[in-house]
Amino acid sequence: MRTIYVVTHPEATHHVEGVVGGWHDSQLTPAGIHAAGSIAQALRAQIRDGSEVELFSSDLQRTRQTAEEVAELFGVKPILDRRLREKSFGEAEGRPQEWLDQRFIPPPAVGDRMGHDQGVPGAESNTALAQRIYAAVDEILQSPCEHQIIVTHGFALTFVLASWIKMPIESLDYVIFQARSGSITTLREDDFYHSRRLVSLGDTRHLDSAAG
Repeated sequence: MRTIYVVTHPEATHHVEGVVGGWHDSQLTPAGIHAAGSIAQALRAQIRDGSEVELFSSDLQRTRQTAEEVAELFGVKPILDRRLREKSFGEAEGRPQEWLDQRFIPPPAVGDRMGHDQGVPGAESNTALAQRIYAAVDEILQSPCEHQIIVTHGFALTFVLASWIKMPIESLDYVIFQARSGSITTLREDDFYHSRRLVSLGDTRHLDSAAG
């Protein structure tokens, strides 16, 4: 039985600075580093000692720092993959959120929502985002490893989950799986039916207990 744990990185500097994330290479804040430790402990509590574990991560600093906390507890080396990055917002990245808000063109209610031009030069379409994340997840699933951990970003999470349930990219127009920063989403595939379950979405109990 395969279990995948999809982690969204915790608080990063772009969150508290009010600037656009995307490929802007922000770092975890002190609170984010503490939360990353809690994420690692929560994963360690779920995966029995001696289990084979693989760890994959977006290559941006905030996800890499999160993955490093996990790697230390499990004694594995993170496999960095730029295809697991957040959506690119082009020229908006690193600028104040207000800069993007003033220029952003929302997708139409009907029509080509996935390939929609958002009005920001260099911004990535949802189709392009989906294609690269689907390719990364497909490659990860080629390994028979029983426990796999993927560290990614909040918006990217939707496309990781959609790939897992084999949703066609052209059917993604209206789909959002929303989870807080620092969350753990658990996926499981059984060996008999080969069905793929979404066991839990965006679990943050580890953060609440750490804060307490």
